[in-house]
Amino acid sequence: MTTLRMAAVAAEFGRDLEEDFAIAERLIKEAREEGVRLLALPEACLGGYLLSLDDDSALDEGPPALALDGPEIARLAALAGEMTVVAGYCEAASEQGVDTRYNSVVCVNGDGVLGNHRKVHQPLSEDASYASGDRFHAFDTPVGRIGMMICYDKAFPESARALALDGAEIGVVVSAWPGARTNAVTDLVNDRWKRRFDLFDRARALENQIVWISANQAGTFGSLRFVGSAKVVDPGGEILADTGVEAGLAVAELDVAQALETARRSMGHLRDRRPETYTYAGAVTA
Repeated sequence: MTTLRMAAVAAEFGRDLEEDFAIAERLIKEAREEGVRLLALPEACLGGYLLSLDDDSALDEGPPALALDGPEIARLAALAGEMTVVAGYCEAASEQGVDTRYNSVVCVNGDGVLGNHRKVHQPLSEDASYASGDRFHAFDTPVGRIGMMICYDKAFPESARALALDGAEIGVVVSAWPGARTNAVTDLVNDRWKRRFDLFDRARALENQIVWISANQAGTFGSLRFVGSAKVVDPGGEILADTGVEAGLAVAELDVAQALETARRSMGHLRDRRPETYTYAGAVTA
């Protein structure tokens, strides 16, 4: 039996990049001491998220834009060392001579970049600050084949299904998921957006029968109050570890290959699909 010890982070990150790296270094060290080999840090953990989700981007310069091949991502890779670490950041890119910013997530280890994903689905006014990604793909790592997504991406079942069909054994979603914007509750445990966050995590794992790691921001930033709730979910949709609404590290150990085989043995959701029947407006979904 070959088991993988993995962890998802709920933590507070802000605009100060040096402070963010200090927090990331502490969390990586803590995870390493617990024998973790795959660690997921939240969306926008390098440079912070947006101050709000209203259309007031002119009031916020946003997080620093970092190049995928730049010194900051190399620094993260050096901190990761033998671990595989996933972390959210604002990606600087130049396309057809135009400078562009993406809300991105990168997967690294000491050898460098293993994979990168640009957020496809943008909630509310996020498109005023970022361009949108255009694909979902899985990739091989020393800890297994991984597929990544960011926050609102997980509200769309097609996102996780595309990753599962590309062979992802482990889905990693990083978020800056806040509590409800209206009729806010004092205790985030009872927040309706937290319930949605948790439901999406369990449903995406169960419907695709993959291991699911979900990291999220905690605390507050600007007008946003984040729900935490980092977790590890097994292919049956059962939560193996959860931080609750507080900051923390959700750690779980699982034989991934065995867990997938067991979950898919009788009812294989990917195997038993009937894509020719999934039609709308004359189109067929793959």
